[in-house]
Amino acid sequence: MKSTKFWLGMCAMLSISGFATSCSNEDDPKRDDTGSKVELPNDRMFILNSGSMGANNSNISFYATKEDKAIADIFYVQNGFRLGDTGQDLIEDDNQIYVSVYGSNYLAKLNAAGVEQGRVSFTSDAELQGGVRYLAEEDNFIYASFHGGVVAKINKSNLSVVGKVTGLGANLEGVAIEDDKLYVANSYSQSVDPETGKNVYKYLDEMFVIDLKTFKLSETLTVCTNPNMVVEEDDKIFVIGNGNYADKGYELQMIDPKQNNKITSLAVATNMAVGNDKVYLVNSVTDWSTYTTTNTFFYYDIKASRLVESSFMKDAPAELASASIYMMTVDDETGDIYIGTSDYVSNGDIYRFKRDGSYVTKFDSGGINPFKAVFLDLH
Repeated sequence: MKSTKFWLGMCAMLSISGFATSCSNEDDPKRDDTGSKVELPNDRMFILNSGSMGANNSNISFYATKEDKAIADIFYVQNGFRLGDTGQDLIEDDNQIYVSVYGSNYLAKLNAAGVEQGRVSFTSDAELQGGVRYLAEEDNFIYASFHGGVVAKINKSNLSVVGKVTGLGANLEGVAIEDDKLYVANSYSQSVDPETGKNVYKYLDEMFVIDLKTFKLSETLTVCTNPNMVVEEDDKIFVIGNGNYADKGYELQMIDPKQNNKITSLAVATNMAVGNDKVYLVNSVTDWSTYTTTNTFFYYDIKASRLVESSFMKDAPAELASASIYMMTVDDETGDIYIGTSDYVSNGDIYRFKRDGSYVTKFDSGGINPFKAVFLDLH
């Protein structure tokens, strides 16, 4: 049973009922809630529910981290239209939120209340037809990976594409920035067998390093097979490779830019989140004969350069031991840890833990497949 109930503030209810109601916070210069139809507290978590491929059911939900209350699909509440198909990435910078939508192939900028400020569609750009994937920000620009082997440089202010690096392998996935370098995972290529007409996948092992000062490829690293998730913490890059679904399985590696991009294999892991000088990890193993999943939670202490094989959680609900882990994230202000689960057909669950691992609460994600989240502290 989920402990948190969804709510709509009085402003939202009046607006939905047809009344012209403003709930902006003009007395607080630290936040821009212009156009908001609902009063929001200062402590905010926005959750990207990626939805189901082709179902056009992605959304962004809201959770008040101090009040333990939530709003399902705040994106629709605030904007009056749906997010699209399929939600891919969500990042925050200077109280502005950026979301990439892979199937609909666009990038949008939202204000601190989730009201859309602008968007750029990539559907008419021949080089960006593969679809936008992951995002990273540095200075005045957003850097986006695309299927089809392209990284785009996008102006934050007007969302115009101001540069591209093309010819980068095949399908690009996770990205992260460290020391003016963009690390980009090249995961797999796809072709069609002319005789059978079936898709043929080749799983790759490349990490492209792009110099952001010149916006040119500076180095190609050989990493784990089918690299996908890429994150940065404490001046290190961490990457999870999904393997080839045959003789090579999941693998977590660490890249150290200060040691000439030295690569170290750390563990077998299927999902991760970074924060509190740690990499929080889970390794999920499914017995496909019974469809039973077993999760093992552990962490890597970056400062101590030590893998800790015990769980980072205390008194975790029993169902987390076998749930499908779809999201892990850390609030960079409080250090709280959030774990999202999915059954792929109904709204996901999100479990919240304090930075010391103590269990706090469980709440409904407000959509299918909770995948990414960002936190805003507007005090």
